Amino acid sequence: MKIVFDKIGSTAKPIEVSSKGIVLSGTLQKSGYHRVTLDAQMQGNFLLDCDRCGESYTYSTDTKLYLKLSDLVSEDKDDLDIIEFLDGEIDISYILESEITSIESSYHYCTTCDNNDEDFEIEY
Repeated sequence: MKIVFDKIGSTAKPIEVSSKGIVLSGTLQKSGYHRVTLDAQMQGNFLLDCDRCGESYTYSTDTKLYLKLSDLVSEDKDDLDIIEFLDGEIDISYILESEITSIESSYHYCTTCDNNDEDFEIEY
């Protein structure tokens, strides 16, 4: 879902997009001449693989997402929550996919392995 940067005004515009069982719903609102604020909630379930035993399990998320979007190159090194869309279009699907990929790339343990401190070894 792409939205033209210039079409977003000072009134909050509702958005909703889903991918892989996760729904991102919230608002986009202009917060400056070249800035838009995304205030959203990420909810849903998707499958992850345990990094210890390799079993798949359902991961649930209910996360608040607050990001600043810009259509110019940001020179503010103190604020790392800025995503730049230099082509003039905000791609909400890209933001959701990036957040899902970020979760998937972290280490995750299923409930069995999370509470287990003994050595683990699987022979194939």
